[in-house]
Amino acid sequence: MRRRTGLAAAVAAVLVLVSGCATGPSLETQGEVTTPPGDSKSLVVGSAGFTESDLLAQMYTLLLNKAGYSTRILSVANRELYEPALESGQIDVVPEYAATFADWLNAKKNGADAQPVGSPDLDATMKALRRLAAPRGLTVLDPGRAVDQNAFAVAASYAEQHKLKTLSDLGRSGLKVRLAAGDECVQRPYCAPGLKKVYGIDITGVDPKGVGTTQAKKAVQGGQDQMVLTTSTDATLDDFGLVLLKDDKKLQNADYLVPVVNRSRAGSKGVADALGRLGPVLTTADLASMNEQVDSWRRLPQDVARTYLEKKGLL
Repeated sequence: MRRRTGLAAAVAAVLVLVSGCATGPSLETQGEVTTPPGDSKSLVVGSAGFTESDLLAQMYTLLLNKAGYSTRILSVANRELYEPALESGQIDVVPEYAATFADWLNAKKNGADAQPVGSPDLDATMKALRRLAAPRGLTVLDPGRAVDQNAFAVAASYAEQHKLKTLSDLGRSGLKVRLAAGDECVQRPYCAPGLKKVYGIDITGVDPKGVGTTQAKKAVQGGQDQMVLTTSTDATLDDFGLVLLKDDKKLQNADYLVPVVNRSRAGSKGVADALGRLGPVLTTADLASMNEQVDSWRRLPQDVARTYLEKKGLL
């Protein structure tokens, strides 16, 4: 994912914040929820420092402001730092991704080799996520419609030539596919092994050019590779003449967008209602379009966020 500059300052800020007194549950009470929902009127909204997270943080801020809360945004491009700050109450709200965050909390509790709890099943993923989040003083609000998950794209001309719309179509075609992706794709179940097992796609090799990088997309555009691993909200596919193939058998995990809040400071119905207005409206396509406006058109995230919310009647 894309990152903003200024990481060092943001990290230093959070290190100072998390060293202060914590408002989450103590080690002795981890495993039970002991703090009643809070309703602080001054909230810190966290951003993970890349375009999409910046946009979501801006929208959260605007919706909370409309509901009577004062807000400021703190950008920290590292979950290892912003999640403890969220637990401590130094950050009150963050946009997260259901399956990824569930697996991250699970690994934090049970070790890096713990069996993943995120899955393509949204209900099961949310149940696991909330079970892991509650003892840490965190409340996971309802997921919305938008999902940012791993996705696979091919050249539009290639898709048209071979009549490809889904990954199943590609598997049935019998075409040999060289995949541009990160080097971890060789082993990750959602990547090369999953494409072979679930879809029967003949992956002949992984070209380690990264996830959704310009270099990877150019390799597919130029025919050096036949498919690229990217994300479902990638805003630049059209620029390279690429199209996504539908994950029709749901290989990818349910990385739906979810607001996560510190229960003791932002666990109120007021916060949930304010943020809950966005979920039923924001779609994956909407998010991709906003990413494009920031990344390609060089518009400011706060301007794009406000325009979108006004257009949808949320402001």
